[in-house]
Amino acid sequence: MEHHQPQELELQNTGVDDRVSKTHKDIPKLPRFIDYRWWFRVTLYILFLLAGQSAAILLGRLYYDKGGNSKWMSTFVQSAGFPILLPLIFFFSPSTCSATRTRSPISSLKKTSTLTILYAAFGLLLTGDNLMYSYGLLYLPVSTYSLLCATQLGSNAIFSFFLNSQKFTPLILNSLVLLTTSASLLAVNAGSDDSKSTVPKTKYAIGFLLTVAASATFSLYLSLVQLCFQKVIKAETFSAILDMQIYPSFVATCGCVVGLFGSGEWSSLSKEMNEYRLGKASYLMTLIWIALSWQISSVGMLGLIFEVSSLFSNVISTLALPVVPILAVIFFHDKMNGVKAIALLLAIWGFLSYIYQHYLDDLKSRTKTTTSAEVSADLTEES
Repeated sequence: MEHHQPQELELQNTGVDDRVSKTHKDIPKLPRFIDYRWWFRVTLYILFLLAGQSAAILLGRLYYDKGGNSKWMSTFVQSAGFPILLPLIFFFSPSTCSATRTRSPISSLKKTSTLTILYAAFGLLLTGDNLMYSYGLLYLPVSTYSLLCATQLGSNAIFSFFLNSQKFTPLILNSLVLLTTSASLLAVNAGSDDSKSTVPKTKYAIGFLLTVAASATFSLYLSLVQLCFQKVIKAETFSAILDMQIYPSFVATCGCVVGLFGSGEWSSLSKEMNEYRLGKASYLMTLIWIALSWQISSVGMLGLIFEVSSLFSNVISTLALPVVPILAVIFFHDKMNGVKAIALLLAIWGFLSYIYQHYLDDLKSRTKTTTSAEVSADLTEES
């Protein structure tokens, strides 16, 4: 008996160790909100997105107010700053050896050709989208323009429902109604809108419709990108997201160059720069900083897509919109009348409703994970 005791003890200890190891495997990982480094990165990306988008919109308005009139140039600078992201491609590029091992040459060529077509299509989509945004910024006050852009959340919910299997909830429907009402209030407020530059009602209506269309197009773009990640790329790596940003931006920039020369606006750029009320240097610096601001915004958007999701990135992008009218009142003396103030409050209410829905979804997901882990741990102990 004594001779077999060490073996029995060893078997018992082994069984205990196995149960402990299984239990540790079943314990869920700490949620991300405890990871302070992750929160720091997300906060940094949020600041990039908020600051970059707000600065780009305000500088775009400054460009028009001080003598700029080229819609294609305004469209061009929205994508032309992509070269500053090129170093990140080399830094985050995946190993070509591992990619070659996992895919055959035929499948690799097929995927490359598919991505090339998608990048080109996305680039052309961005060209049209940026052009519509340029017209909207030209014909509308910054405050009205920004509040109309808030409709992209509602559009995003619709496209996500059809393309990404997004489920509608009462909170999301509430967000759709509030944002639509906000945009409608701005439409009927066209006659009483006061701006330093007098814009005819016809052009105001064109700017209104194009801004709403641009917001919907941008939402469609994000949903299509998410669908592309799910069905084609099948990996949300930072390198893949950089590719999705840079290559379509390159195509969009080429499209803007074609539009700039095809429309004949290139011939008036020299005159526009000479007549710019702040001077030639300020003209160039305004365009450069617009391009850099959009890229800072893009880096923030890419970072949020990488760390959280594309949907969360769109939500934060919408969060910047109520900030811009406040800055426009300070820098451009736009007036926030009663109707516009109500529209702003409705837009913020709709945004908060959308955010709260995602908070509930995340809370429900974490609860399910914790419950399943506890059940599996109990079953392990019983066995």
